[in-house]
This record gives sequence, structure tokens and C-alpha cells, in this order.
Amino acid sequence: MKNQTIVFAVVCTICFLFYRCNATSGTSANSDSASTTKEMYAGYSSQTEWGHHLVAVGGCSDCHTPKKMTAQGPVADSNLFLSGHSSQMPAPALPPAQLAQHLAATNDETAWIGPWGNSYSANLTPDSTGILAWNEQQFITCIKKGLLKGIEGSRPLMPPMPVDSYRNFTNDEVKAMFAYLKTIKPVHNVVPAYQPPTGDSH
Repeated sequence: MKNQTIVFAVVCTICFLFYRCNATSGTSANSDSASTTKEMYAGYSSQTEWGHHLVAVGGCSDCHTPKKMTAQGPVADSNLFLSGHSSQMPAPALPPAQLAQHLAATNDETAWIGPWGNSYSANLTPDSTGILAWNEQQFITCIKKGLLKGIEGSRPLMPPMPVDSYRNFTNDEVKAMFAYLKTIKPVHNVVPAYQPPTGDSH
């Protein structure tokens, strides 16, 4: 009987140690996995969260989200987040004599006019009128090469798009931004086409 008690105690001890070993190993593995994920995404827990941060600090909403006027000045309209220039809004205007040396913008800061012509901020939402059909490489080409819709051979993006600054994004950063944009609310909005200066056919 005594021997059986000893054997039972030994078995219980082994089982306990085995459980603790596995539990510790699992916790360590999960911790290592979380740590690796954060290293991949600049300290953020997911690619989408990293992309959210980059879109915010990159100032994308400054031009791509229509504004509404308040007592505190223009404020981004959250219902139209990153949906670009509304097709219902008039284009900005400048007297012909001022076009060569000045620029102007609409009150909602989504359309601009200057020596380059009339440019309109694009719809960045995952709608059929936005980037729904885009792929990752297309978005990289658009942001880093400054080409319309990310298509090789297309025209360059017009001011005020800060292409020279955005070229400095890494591919991984642009991929994260794209991943985030695919998660935001789709807004159906057909943005007007760019209008070159009068007499310019390009």
C-alpha cells in the first residue's frame, strides 16, 4: 500500500510538471508571436492599425475628406471620410489673369485650381467609385511614383498631392495604408476628372 502511495505521488508530480512546462511554453510562444507581429508592424498589433496611423499622420484626410464649416472653422465631415471631392460641389475659380501665379481651393478643401489646371481629391474608400477594384501593387505605384490610379504610363498626379514626400514611404508602409483603407466605410462618390489649363490638351 505504501508503495502504491509513493507511485501515485510520483505520477501526480510528473503530470503537474508536464502541465506547467506546456503552459509556460504556450505562453512563451504566444508572447513571441505577439512580439514578432509588433516588430513587423512598427509596434502596432496589426497591419491595419499601423495603416490607420500612417494615413492619419500622412495628412490624407486634409485633402480627401470634405469639410463642413463650424464656429471653430472647417472640420472634416466624418460621414464622408476620405471620399474625395463631391461631384455636387462646384470647381474652384480664379480670374484668368491670376491663374499663372496663384492658386485657390474650394471651401471644403477638396479641389484646387492653379497653373496646372483644376485638380480634385480622389475617393479613397473601398467603393466601386473609389479603390474597391485596386490591388496592392497599383496603390504602391500610385503613391510612390505619383501616377494616376497606379497605372504605369498614366499621367502624373496633380498638386496638391505631395508626391515628392510620399516617395519616401516604404513599400510595407504603403501596404499597411492600403490594408487600412480597405476597412473604412465605402462612400459612393464619382469625383470629377482633372481639367488641364485652357488650351492644354495634355
